[in-house]
Amino acid sequence: MEAYINGIGAISPQEFILDPTKWAIPVVDECVFACKEPDYSQFLNPATTRRMSRMIKMGLCASKICLSDSGIEQPDAIITGTGLGCIEDTDKFLNIIIDLNEQFLAPTSFIQSTHNTISAQIALSLKNHNYNFTYVHGAFSFESALQDSLMLIQEQSAENILLGGIEEMTLGLKTIFKRTGFCKTNVSENPCFVNSKTRGSIAGEGSIFFSLSQNKSSNSYAKIKALNTLYNPDGINDVAFFIKDFIQSNNLEYKDIDLVLLGLNGDKKDENTYNQITNGCFNGLNLGYYKHLCGEYFTNSSFAMALAAIMLKNQTIPEIVKMNQFELKKLNNILIYNHYKNKNHSLMLLSEH
Repeated sequence: MEAYINGIGAISPQEFILDPTKWAIPVVDECVFACKEPDYSQFLNPATTRRMSRMIKMGLCASKICLSDSGIEQPDAIITGTGLGCIEDTDKFLNIIIDLNEQFLAPTSFIQSTHNTISAQIALSLKNHNYNFTYVHGAFSFESALQDSLMLIQEQSAENILLGGIEEMTLGLKTIFKRTGFCKTNVSENPCFVNSKTRGSIAGEGSIFFSLSQNKSSNSYAKIKALNTLYNPDGINDVAFFIKDFIQSNNLEYKDIDLVLLGLNGDKKDENTYNQITNGCFNGLNLGYYKHLCGEYFTNSSFAMALAAIMLKNQTIPEIVKMNQFELKKLNNILIYNHYKNKNHSLMLLSEH
């Protein structure tokens, strides 16, 4: 299953994700890397968006940027992945239920609280009646959406697909994440994501969209060669076999991987898994990481895929991404390896066209 990435639209903690020279570690807002949002009035009609939540505007805006980048007006399918959905509207609706004693409830927050709201709003804005689906599979949400997209392309059921991964951070989530140990309690201006000595990570958010196609265009960023996932492995040997089998099944050797992009998140327990895998599978390879640019959230693998595609198109790996020192004359294959709490393991292979 293969597909070309012909367009990217992103709202993320990076000010301008399409320009690798501008990638930088974001400023920490408490325990969060918050998105740098644009002036939505430049992309969306203020009259139609004034009642929309922040997450819906992020999704609509990123999808519009993506379609403009690819030159596609009407995708044959709209597929999104989100772990928590429109959590801000969910909070609002639950608070209204309590405040009004379950009476005289305004429907807007409820309507916008469902997980498929973003893909539905995109379809409404485009007057698009094609295949529309949202995956809510926790840390596999984006991977599931990508898998569906690749299958549709392989079956020739769709030629151009709008694929997105989106997540938002709210005040309530910050509180929950701090109490549960998901986030670090004491965060410096430049939190350590490599060789961390503490538990917890820096939470993130983002709205990343891709225009996928079976056909290469003049604007193509990269080709998605393969995707695979592994749930709840029985020890590190299972993960090592999972990686080895993935590389062999794609007719590659480890030496053919020009960059391994790891999902290090600053949690010392999670980092231990990455260290074991790196020593066992990726020893001697060129290593990079990405969550210090976007934070930890359920669909951050979409951010990693965008970074990999941009690096392949520009044939450059910024120093801020590198974990070890190396120089490359040619960038052909990037392998993205991410895991969430050692339960959800995913591999994505991207190559130059």
